[in-house]
Amino acid sequence: MGFIAAVASALGAIYVLFPELGALSWDVFGRPRGRWAAAPLMLALTPALTGTLGTVVTRSIPYGFVSVMLIVVGSVGIITALDSPIAPAISAGLLPLVLGVTSWLYPPGILFGSTLLAALSIPWKRRMLARGAALEPSDASDSAEGASAPPARRWLTALLSFVLVAELAVRLTGMRFILFPPLVVILYEMLRHPGDCPWTGNTVRLPIVCFIAAAGGYFFHAHIGFVPLAAILSMAWGVATLRATRVHVPPALAVALLPMVMGQATIGYPIAVGLGTTLASLWYIGFARWTLRASAASEV
Repeated sequence: MGFIAAVASALGAIYVLFPELGALSWDVFGRPRGRWAAAPLMLALTPALTGTLGTVVTRSIPYGFVSVMLIVVGSVGIITALDSPIAPAISAGLLPLVLGVTSWLYPPGILFGSTLLAALSIPWKRRMLARGAALEPSDASDSAEGASAPPARRWLTALLSFVLVAELAVRLTGMRFILFPPLVVILYEMLRHPGDCPWTGNTVRLPIVCFIAAAGGYFFHAHIGFVPLAAILSMAWGVATLRATRVHVPPALAVALLPMVMGQATIGYPIAVGLGTTLASLWYIGFARWTLRASAASEV
């Protein structure tokens, strides 16, 4: 991440520092048998494709309900059509809209970072497996789709409804980062893979983890002018937060890195992140109860 930040700084194209790359790299290097590490081609291509969609929409339609929904639906459609496990690609699609990035260099910038990560992941995985890397519990759950996965119409309805409610909250409060891009990734994984997602059982701690990660990222961005060092420290802060709280939620690392590409981040950023993640946790709890009731009714 320090190298990517240095490249972004040297080129004057900070969007090359795709925040979700932090989440992807942590999971790929930390869990060589995980779903993301198992699909290097999709790891390279999916974020660039959704990033292209996001750029087209951002250049064509102002920020609002329509543009947000187009990107979320389109990104989920790309992931589904490719049968790609790379959920953070949704964030790549939303990022240009939320930040107002209209440069056509954004998709190639995303492609550069994701392709580099994919290329590094292949020898890393071989090395780890040759050394007999231990299979973590979360790796084991990634090895197969959970039998309890809800029907597509159910989780998709819940996801899109949440996006509408979160966008309404943005309009009412003026806090755009209540709907911060990694938030959709967090809820997407919880809704689509409830039995496999490693943070579904931590809905209470999830907002705390994301708030702390966001606060650290804001602090380093505000007080360290050298972008590569700020990115490294933000990533380290995010990792330390995950370790200390024992919640494996890689998108929190993207939350820590997001201030690096925001320009003028303020103290309102971690507050908005906390509010958005709290809303997502409550939404998932409601979804879980709805799913249980629907399952019970179908059995009767």
